[in-house]
Amino acid sequence: MTLVVTRLSHFFLRTLREDPADAEVTSHRLLLRAGYIRRTAPGIFAWLPLGLKVKAKIEGVIREEMTNAGAYEVHFPALVPADPYRESGRWEAYGDGIFRLQDRKGADYLLAPTHEELFTLLVKDLYSSYKDLPLAIYQIQDKYRDEARPRAGLLRGREFTMKDAYSFDYTDEGLDVSYQTQRDAYERIFQRLGLEYVIVNADNGLMGGARSEEFLHPIAVGEDTFVRSAGGYAANVEAFTTVTPDPIAFAGLSDAVIFDSPNTPTIQTLVDHANRHLDAPVEGEWTAAHTLKNVVLALTHLDGTREVVIVGLPGDRDIDDKRAEVVFAPATVEAATEADFERNPYLVKGYIGPWSPTGPILGEESATGIRYLLDPRVVDGTSWITGANIDEKHVHSLVAGRDFTADGFVEVANVRAGDPAPDGSGPVELARGMEIGHVFQLGRFFAETLGLKVLDENGKLVTVTMGSYGIGVTRILAILAELNNDEKGLIWPESVAPFDVHVVATGRDAVVFDVSAQLSADLEAAGLDVLYDDRPKVSPGVKFGDAELVGVPWIVIVGRSAAEGQVELWDRRSGDRQLVPVADVVARLVNR
Repeated sequence: MTLVVTRLSHFFLRTLREDPADAEVTSHRLLLRAGYIRRTAPGIFAWLPLGLKVKAKIEGVIREEMTNAGAYEVHFPALVPADPYRESGRWEAYGDGIFRLQDRKGADYLLAPTHEELFTLLVKDLYSSYKDLPLAIYQIQDKYRDEARPRAGLLRGREFTMKDAYSFDYTDEGLDVSYQTQRDAYERIFQRLGLEYVIVNADNGLMGGARSEEFLHPIAVGEDTFVRSAGGYAANVEAFTTVTPDPIAFAGLSDAVIFDSPNTPTIQTLVDHANRHLDAPVEGEWTAAHTLKNVVLALTHLDGTREVVIVGLPGDRDIDDKRAEVVFAPATVEAATEADFERNPYLVKGYIGPWSPTGPILGEESATGIRYLLDPRVVDGTSWITGANIDEKHVHSLVAGRDFTADGFVEVANVRAGDPAPDGSGPVELARGMEIGHVFQLGRFFAETLGLKVLDENGKLVTVTMGSYGIGVTRILAILAELNNDEKGLIWPESVAPFDVHVVATGRDAVVFDVSAQLSADLEAAGLDVLYDDRPKVSPGVKFGDAELVGVPWIVIVGRSAAEGQVELWDRRSGDRQLVPVADVVARLVNR
């Protein structure tokens, strides 16, 4: 086989001297400038040769570990029919989050955001016995989601590459084994790629199922907030559960008292008013934590109906939008509008509460006639200052369980540093992270919905139980770029670099190009992937700038010293540069 060195004079590459105006984060800026990707539309990028080489290296690591985990590769189309997603309910559940289209005959299709349905139907079509299981299959495929605000280049786009694997077992015990096998494979993948990760408990969202864990890479530009304790607890904020205080006995608690509170529509104005006009509490002064905030939310359900709900939570807490999205899914959640208030005349804006001196409105348990939900901290016996459902009036000493009850409890309040971990391992701290992998025990939802059953040892039909395991390939590439760079450009880890060595011929002397060409050929013959900058009329400064920007970890500079049989070996990661004999270069790099 003839070995061909990649010559930069013919390579499809153009670098940019200036930062692109729309590049928001370091990885986005450098990948565009260095010629790895080009923007096609918001959240959609074309992949150029350098980018494809790095992407292929990452996929290679994933494929090796999937093979080690006993999984087999398949490949589904990105354009898929709507019917399987209708059967699972996700055609509606995804709402505006997916790309929908019709063919010329009016049949509905979508660009797949994920492929659980098709994997399930494939196995249903081919397997019928427990003897065929366990099975693990996977694909590396582009996914499509209609992000409302695509941002940060590859970190949150509308088109992205994922590895999604699925396991199939006929017993729960088998699923546990398959789940652990994939989880272990993920740890090996991220370790090989040099990525720090934290495994956190996660919410299943639209995927459904039982056990769910995310692999998060701690990074400042991460879009996910997660919590962890010194004792080992870790969870994303959506999956965090509040430690519920013990109830308090009602005996001896003061009666509820309505008081005038003009111009106090906010928690802060209410606290200021209370400290001026009410007797001080035992703790010394009234604070937001003594108040019960009542937030009015509007839920839009899948059938299009709009429901207004009230959530009561301690006044020193706010609603966390992500936690609210999870709690109320598949309905969409937003703050109530003026129109919502106009349609609900019992809502007295700024003075809403769970209790009214006249009791519930006719035919309703709630004082406002609206579904009322509480934060888990509002346990029986806790006493609050809150709205009296009368304009410019509040009530103090209102006791939960005695004076008011709720229609349910919801975990939508923000999580704060110092909150106790639910497993008793101490207070939590908050950190930012980016999801790089997610493993689910889906259970039997998709199999039951789509009729995936096999005959067990007794000849009885049983529903298959499934696991789902995803890795964000293009997101990992962006994170590696985010982590491995300096002020000059990218510095790829050797495991994913587009080339092993970048040979740069500087100067105009024929000997420089002769030595460079021969050295590049020798390095290629030794099994290294070489990028040779042979551009004849480009200045050394431009060549050095491109070499630093592109980010190949090893650079060989062939210049004036070539006539004396020496070249400069440059380790971009450490910055070390040293003259070495030409005859030693191949051995030095092969044995690096």
